[in-house]
Amino acid sequence: MSTRIEPGVVAICGSLRDSSRTRVALKEALAASEEAGATTELVDLRNYELPSLNAVDTNVPDAKNLRETVDQADSILLGTPNYHGSYSGALKNALDYCGRGEFAGTTVGLLEVAAGEFPGSALIHLRTVSRTLRAWALPTEVAIPDSSSLVDENRIKDSSIAERTHRLGRELALYAGVAEYPERIPRTAVATDCTTNH
Repeated sequence: MSTRIEPGVVAICGSLRDSSRTRVALKEALAASEEAGATTELVDLRNYELPSLNAVDTNVPDAKNLRETVDQADSILLGTPNYHGSYSGALKNALDYCGRGEFAGTTVGLLEVAAGEFPGSALIHLRTVSRTLRAWALPTEVAIPDSSSLVDENRIKDSSIAERTHRLGRELALYAGVAEYPERIPRTAVATDCTTNH
Protein backbone atom coordinates (compact mmCIF):
# COMPACT_ATOMS: atom_id res chain seq x y z
CA MET A 1 0.00 0.00 0.00
CA SER A 2 1.30 3.45 -0.87
CA THR A 3 1.80 6.47 1.38
CA ARG A 4 0.42 9.03 -1.09
CA ILE A 5 -1.93 11.75 0.12
CA GLU A 6 -4.25 11.05 -2.81
CA PRO A 7 -5.46 7.44 -2.79
CA GLY A 8 -4.32 5.36 -5.75
CA VAL A 9 -7.01 3.26 -7.44
CA VAL A 10 -5.95 0.56 -9.91
CA ALA A 11 -8.45 -1.32 -12.09
CA ILE A 12 -7.51 -4.70 -13.58
CA CYS A 13 -9.44 -5.56 -16.75
CA GLY A 14 -10.02 -9.29 -17.07
CA SER A 15 -11.16 -9.03 -20.69
CA LEU A 16 -8.73 -9.35 -23.59
CA ARG A 17 -11.25 -8.28 -26.24
CA ASP A 18 -10.39 -5.12 -28.16
CA SER A 19 -14.01 -3.96 -27.94
CA SER A 20 -14.39 -4.92 -24.30
CA ARG A 21 -17.48 -3.66 -22.49
CA THR A 22 -15.77 -4.57 -19.23
CA ARG A 23 -13.05 -2.05 -20.05
CA VAL A 24 -15.68 0.62 -20.80
CA ALA A 25 -17.33 0.06 -17.43
CA LEU A 26 -14.01 0.11 -15.57
CA LYS A 27 -13.11 3.43 -17.18
CA GLU A 28 -16.39 4.90 -15.94
CA ALA A 29 -15.65 3.71 -12.41
CA LEU A 30 -12.12 5.13 -12.56
CA ALA A 31 -13.46 8.49 -13.74
CA ALA A 32 -15.65 8.59 -10.63
CA SER A 33 -12.63 7.69 -8.48
CA GLU A 34 -10.75 10.63 -9.98
CA GLU A 35 -13.66 12.95 -9.25
CA ALA A 36 -13.47 11.77 -5.63
CA GLY A 37 -9.80 12.76 -5.44
CA ALA A 38 -7.92 9.59 -6.40
CA THR A 39 -5.19 8.97 -8.91
CA THR A 40 -6.09 6.06 -11.19
CA GLU A 41 -4.54 3.48 -13.47
CA LEU A 42 -6.08 0.87 -15.76
CA VAL A 43 -4.17 -2.39 -15.97
CA ASP A 44 -4.98 -3.70 -19.44
CA LEU A 45 -3.92 -7.35 -19.48
CA ARG A 46 -3.59 -7.20 -23.27
CA ASN A 47 -0.37 -5.30 -22.62
CA TYR A 48 1.06 -7.90 -20.22
CA GLU A 49 2.91 -11.06 -21.23
CA LEU A 50 1.67 -13.47 -18.56
CA PRO A 51 2.02 -17.11 -19.58
CA SER A 52 -0.07 -19.66 -17.71
CA LEU A 53 1.37 -19.74 -14.22
CA ASN A 54 4.09 -22.28 -13.61
CA ALA A 55 4.91 -22.04 -9.93
CA VAL A 56 8.52 -23.06 -10.63
CA ASP A 57 9.13 -20.23 -13.12
CA THR A 58 9.11 -16.96 -11.19
CA ASN A 59 11.22 -14.95 -13.65
CA VAL A 60 8.36 -13.30 -15.54
CA PRO A 61 9.07 -9.55 -15.96
CA ASP A 62 5.46 -8.50 -16.57
CA ALA A 63 4.35 -10.47 -13.51
CA LYS A 64 6.82 -8.48 -11.43
CA ASN A 65 5.44 -5.26 -12.91
CA LEU A 66 1.89 -6.36 -12.13
CA ARG A 67 2.75 -7.22 -8.53
CA GLU A 68 4.44 -3.85 -8.04
CA THR A 69 1.42 -2.01 -9.45
CA VAL A 70 -0.98 -3.91 -7.20
CA ASP A 71 1.27 -3.51 -4.18
CA GLN A 72 1.40 0.28 -4.61
CA ALA A 73 -2.38 0.62 -4.95
CA ASP A 74 -4.62 1.73 -2.10
CA SER A 75 -7.68 0.24 -3.82
CA ILE A 76 -8.04 -2.37 -6.55
CA LEU A 77 -11.01 -2.72 -8.88
CA LEU A 78 -11.35 -6.19 -10.38
CA GLY A 79 -13.40 -6.22 -13.59
CA THR A 80 -14.34 -9.32 -15.52
CA PRO A 81 -16.66 -10.61 -18.19
CA ASN A 82 -18.83 -13.55 -17.14
CA TYR A 83 -17.44 -16.68 -18.76
CA HIS A 84 -19.45 -19.84 -18.07
CA GLY A 85 -20.71 -18.52 -14.76
CA SER A 86 -17.37 -17.32 -13.41
CA TYR A 87 -14.61 -14.82 -14.03
CA SER A 88 -12.19 -14.91 -16.94
CA GLY A 89 -9.13 -17.09 -17.22
CA ALA A 90 -7.02 -14.03 -17.99
CA LEU A 91 -7.97 -12.45 -14.65
CA LYS A 92 -7.50 -15.76 -12.81
CA ASN A 93 -4.00 -16.10 -14.22
CA ALA A 94 -3.13 -12.50 -13.33
CA LEU A 95 -4.36 -12.99 -9.77
CA ASP A 96 -2.40 -16.24 -9.52
CA TYR A 97 0.78 -14.24 -10.07
CA CYS A 98 -0.14 -12.07 -7.07
CA GLY A 99 -0.64 -13.02 -3.46
CA ARG A 100 -1.46 -11.84 0.03
CA GLY A 101 1.68 -9.72 0.05
CA GLU A 102 0.16 -7.48 -2.59
CA PHE A 103 -3.52 -7.66 -1.61
CA ALA A 104 -3.68 -7.95 2.19
CA GLY A 105 -5.38 -4.92 3.73
CA THR A 106 -6.20 -3.42 0.33
CA THR A 107 -9.69 -2.15 -0.48
CA VAL A 108 -11.17 -4.12 -3.40
CA GLY A 109 -14.14 -3.38 -5.64
CA LEU A 110 -15.82 -5.94 -7.90
CA LEU A 111 -17.44 -5.47 -11.31
CA GLU A 112 -18.89 -8.09 -13.66
CA VAL A 113 -20.20 -7.72 -17.21
CA ALA A 114 -22.42 -10.45 -18.67
CA ALA A 115 -23.87 -11.01 -22.12
CA GLY A 116 -26.88 -12.78 -20.62
CA GLU A 117 -29.58 -11.94 -18.11
CA PHE A 118 -28.09 -13.38 -14.92
CA PRO A 119 -24.80 -11.81 -13.86
CA GLY A 120 -23.47 -12.12 -10.33
CA SER A 121 -21.86 -15.53 -10.01
CA ALA A 122 -18.43 -14.20 -11.00
CA LEU A 123 -18.73 -11.59 -8.23
CA ILE A 124 -19.31 -14.33 -5.67
CA HIS A 125 -16.17 -16.13 -6.82
CA LEU A 126 -14.09 -12.95 -6.82
CA ARG A 127 -15.33 -12.06 -3.34
CA THR A 128 -14.09 -15.44 -2.13
CA VAL A 129 -10.71 -14.83 -3.78
CA SER A 130 -10.51 -11.36 -2.22
CA ARG A 131 -11.24 -12.78 1.22
CA THR A 132 -8.59 -15.48 0.73
CA LEU A 133 -6.07 -12.78 -0.21
CA ARG A 134 -7.08 -10.90 3.00
CA ALA A 135 -8.32 -7.91 1.08
CA TRP A 136 -11.29 -5.74 2.10
CA ALA A 137 -14.02 -6.20 -0.51
CA LEU A 138 -16.52 -3.33 -0.60
CA PRO A 139 -20.21 -4.21 -0.09
CA THR A 140 -21.08 -2.22 -3.22
CA GLU A 141 -20.53 -4.26 -6.37
CA VAL A 142 -21.64 -3.93 -9.98
CA ALA A 143 -23.24 -6.67 -12.11
CA ILE A 144 -24.15 -5.61 -15.64
CA PRO A 145 -26.52 -7.89 -17.58
CA ASP A 146 -27.29 -7.89 -21.31
CA SER A 147 -24.16 -5.87 -21.94
CA SER A 148 -24.59 -5.64 -25.71
CA SER A 149 -27.71 -3.55 -25.08
CA LEU A 150 -26.65 -1.62 -21.99
CA VAL A 151 -23.03 -0.75 -22.77
CA ASP A 152 -21.74 0.79 -25.98
CA GLU A 153 -18.14 1.53 -27.01
CA ASN A 154 -18.01 4.67 -24.87
CA ARG A 155 -20.34 4.42 -21.87
CA ILE A 156 -22.90 2.55 -19.81
CA LYS A 157 -26.26 3.55 -21.27
CA ASP A 158 -28.46 2.37 -18.41
CA SER A 159 -28.64 5.26 -15.93
CA SER A 160 -29.15 3.16 -12.78
CA ILE A 161 -26.23 0.84 -13.60
CA ALA A 162 -24.08 3.82 -14.54
CA GLU A 163 -24.83 5.48 -11.19
CA ARG A 164 -24.00 2.27 -9.30
CA THR A 165 -20.72 2.04 -11.22
CA HIS A 166 -19.92 5.66 -10.34
CA ARG A 167 -20.78 4.94 -6.71
CA LEU A 168 -18.35 2.02 -6.69
CA GLY A 169 -15.66 4.25 -8.17
CA ARG A 170 -16.24 6.91 -5.51
CA GLU A 171 -16.17 4.35 -2.71
CA LEU A 172 -12.86 2.95 -3.96
CA ALA A 173 -11.42 6.41 -3.38
CA LEU A 174 -13.27 7.17 -0.14
CA TYR A 175 -12.58 3.82 1.54
CA ALA A 176 -9.01 3.38 0.34
CA GLY A 177 -6.87 2.12 3.19
CA VAL A 178 -9.89 0.86 5.11
CA ALA A 179 -7.68 -1.59 7.01
CA GLU A 180 -6.04 1.38 8.76
CA TYR A 181 -9.29 3.04 9.85
CA PRO A 182 -9.15 2.12 13.57
CA GLU A 183 -5.89 4.08 13.89
CA ARG A 184 -7.19 6.98 11.81
CA ILE A 185 -10.34 7.63 13.92
CA PRO A 186 -9.66 9.94 16.92
CA ARG A 187 -10.61 8.44 20.28
CA THR A 188 -12.83 11.45 21.05
CA ALA A 189 -14.85 10.75 17.90
CA VAL A 190 -15.35 7.14 18.95
CA ALA A 191 -16.38 8.16 22.46
CA THR A 192 -18.83 10.74 21.14
CA ASP A 193 -20.36 8.21 18.78
CA CYS A 194 -20.80 5.71 21.61
CA THR A 195 -22.52 8.22 23.89
CA THR A 196 -24.93 9.44 21.22
CA ASN A 197 -26.12 6.05 20.06
CA HIS A 198 -27.39 4.43 23.27
